Amino acid sequence: MAEFMTETKQRSREVSAGDGGAGPPDGQEASAILERSRAFVDPQLRSAVESLPGSMRRIAGYHLGWEHADGTPATDNAGKAIRPALVLAAAAALGGPGARAAAVRAAAAVELVHNFTLLHDDVMDRDTSRRHRPTAWTVFGDTDAILAGDALQALALQLLAEDPHPASGPAAARLAACVVELCAGQHADTSLEGRAPDDVTLDEVLVMAEAKTGALIGCACALGALYAGGTDEEVAALDGFGRQAGLAFQLIDDVIGIWGDPQRTGKPVGADLVARKKSLPVVAALVSGTPASAELAELYGKPYVDGDTAEIARTALAVERAGGRDWAQAEAADRMARAMQELARVVPDPDGAGGLLALAEFVTRRSG
Repeated sequence: MAEFMTETKQRSREVSAGDGGAGPPDGQEASAILERSRAFVDPQLRSAVESLPGSMRRIAGYHLGWEHADGTPATDNAGKAIRPALVLAAAAALGGPGARAAAVRAAAAVELVHNFTLLHDDVMDRDTSRRHRPTAWTVFGDTDAILAGDALQALALQLLAEDPHPASGPAAARLAACVVELCAGQHADTSLEGRAPDDVTLDEVLVMAEAKTGALIGCACALGALYAGGTDEEVAALDGFGRQAGLAFQLIDDVIGIWGDPQRTGKPVGADLVARKKSLPVVAALVSGTPASAELAELYGKPYVDGDTAEIARTALAVERAGGRDWAQAEAADRMARAMQELARVVPDPDGAGGLLALAEFVTRRSG
């Protein structure tokens, strides 16, 4: 335990000192884990999507980067697939390679649910680009993108329902409950957009972020524990690990949403500021009581004028001067420390937890 917590403190300092950059050289470990995970999960994922009716299959294939809009094969960026990698890493941490192999269906189910949320989120947020290409709703329309998302969610639960593994029933119930929590988090997020800048608290935005982001990452880790035959305590601890790491992920994602390089994020500069999103750094800045927070509230209180790049720069600077960026990075480090404490409860050997640690560090040290 002492060795594990020493590593925890070191990694937390790295997150706090970082700026969402590419991370230390051992980020190569996470990249290798993600690549191996794809080799396990992609065949299952493709087989599942191939079972969809043609219209749904085409939209899903486009969204996942497998096809162009006209249906011809593509090799576009399909995302990092962090969540299925966490399922497999959690299973391996508790049950070894055999448990990892048994959890492939569960990993694919989690990735299907994640992409269901992305398809719906893009429609609701009116995001026009994802992974450096037009979003599905801009190509196929709102209705088709929403229906494709619905199909992916149903397909995820079908994968688990048809899995003969004894953990598949509890895993399906847990994933379904997670979808309900995700919907509640997204509802809270969209509701915040209509509220005045001075009418939002940091606590409620943290609760929203846990539901919207932490819940699925926690669920991914919990499903891995279930497929490894984990006890209730082990499943709960890995869920807690994932939730806290997920909050750290969201905090860094919100930093990237303001200061990220569009060449790496695939989104326009300051996209979250343009949309007047009540992201975590923004709300931390708004409640800081500083002169910059008053300036930010004034800027956020009126609609963005299309094409006014100078206003985006002023808004980003106000968030930074009011302490929003520093707070988000420090909070991300704190959440990572909490995540590792949860993990140390049930996987005290850092070697056994290595895959989970590497992935958690990777998502909090990225720049896009």
